[in-house]
Amino acid sequence: QVQLVESGGGLVQAGGSLRLSCATSGSIFSRNTMGWYRQAPGKQRELVAAITSGSVTNYEDSVKGRFTISRDNAKNTVYLQMNSLKPEDTAVYYCVLARYRSTVLAGTNIDYWGQGTQVTVSA
Repeated sequence: QVQLVESGGGLVQAGGSLRLSCATSGSIFSRNTMGWYRQAPGKQRELVAAITSGSVTNYEDSVKGRFTISRDNAKNTVYLQMNSLKPEDTAVYYCVLARYRSTVLAGTNIDYWGQGTQVTVSA
């Protein structure tokens, strides 16, 4: 059974930084695409960033240049470095894992989701 455990969320002032981590159990991590989704109150869930097993990345337009996704296959962990945070980045952030990049980008039929971690950016 694969589990995803996020950490690193919290409260930060606008312009600050946070680094989210997502540790996975199981041996399938290195062969899969990982991603981060977020959902703010009253808004639809949206893809923030994704990274394939070959480290090809995708970013949502509003976070390009501010957020960086990376992975450490030896530690079965994916990271989301968030810089220059804005109040509109406030949301619950979810780590996801799927076999294919297209699945993560589409947001449907994703195999595994983490429990979510709250990120709050104050003005």
